[in-house]
Amino acid sequence: MRSKRTSSSSLALELARHAAMGTALGLGFCFALAFIEPATVAALIGHAEEPGTTAIVLLSFFTLIFGVGATMTGLVFTTTENTDRANDK
Repeated sequence: MRSKRTSSSSLALELARHAAMGTALGLGFCFALAFIEPATVAALIGHAEEPGTTAIVLLSFFTLIFGVGATMTGLVFTTTENTDRANDK
């Protein structure tokens, strides 16, 4: 009974780590996209009716997409790793 609880909390920690990494990557990607000159995303945001809101929506979108993607990928990696460990025993 104790091992199931440890396994569950371990899975939650692994998923939290992957979500944090994905969120950081999403933020970095969004900032890089906004500040690289050929992309001109910053100019498009500046010409919007409410540039602050547009920037926050863009930042939130990329952060959410990268975070969810990294969490789902982490789930697959962690599950297959745990399955491989169980098969080795």
